[in-house]
Amino acid sequence: MDPMRRTLLGILAALVLLAATACTVTQKDPDYVPPAPLPVLEQLKGAPLTDPAALGGGQDYLSFVTEDRNAVCSLTSARGGHINLPYEQNGFSAGGNSKFATVPVAHCELAAYPKPDPQDIRDNCGGTGLGYLGGTALLTPDSAVYGECRSGVTEQEAEFGPRGSRTGPISQLPVLAEGQNVERNGLRCSAYNGGIACGNVSAGVAFFISRDRYELISPAPTTGSPTPSEAPKTP
Repeated sequence: MDPMRRTLLGILAALVLLAATACTVTQKDPDYVPPAPLPVLEQLKGAPLTDPAALGGGQDYLSFVTEDRNAVCSLTSARGGHINLPYEQNGFSAGGNSKFATVPVAHCELAAYPKPDPQDIRDNCGGTGLGYLGGTALLTPDSAVYGECRSGVTEQEAEFGPRGSRTGPISQLPVLAEGQNVERNGLRCSAYNGGIACGNVSAGVAFFISRDRYELISPAPTTGSPTPSEAPKTP
């Protein structure tokens, strides 16, 4: 056989062998059941922490969005109900509010969201009982609240709601990757399970919000020792 032809056949055989060994075929296991998502507080305890510098840390707040852009959150501070948010008008820095204590909070807004359950409505909206809407969640060191009294849409709805502009201050924020945790002033937030969880792990207080459900978590009530009953008296 011609040496040149043998060389070409050898090269061809080597290429066929390489292609055959490099290809792998994977098949889905029909019996595989993915593990259930962790409970909210377990996720917040165990998820890896993200370096705040990667999310623009070093300011008076730490703000980020989820990968699907349905949620925006800030680990920030509040004074007398005024929350320091870089993308919403607020009175946090107003001189008259300096008399209020500064409290660490986590605040989130959703573009698409569920309605609040009646038992979770925390405000009568100036006595009217109207205008309490979902789409926001607020965590303080000892409480978690879903919804608020408002008229109109939040900035998150204006940017990423059904008729959102997709432009604005929220569109410029960094993304908190799925499964990652971020922490500031003792409060944590984690993007997971299609939504966002924020909590004060040490106090057992947290919330989870997503486009189709939410969950509020409070510590179990402590019960004191029962008062011992009086011993029966013998006549």
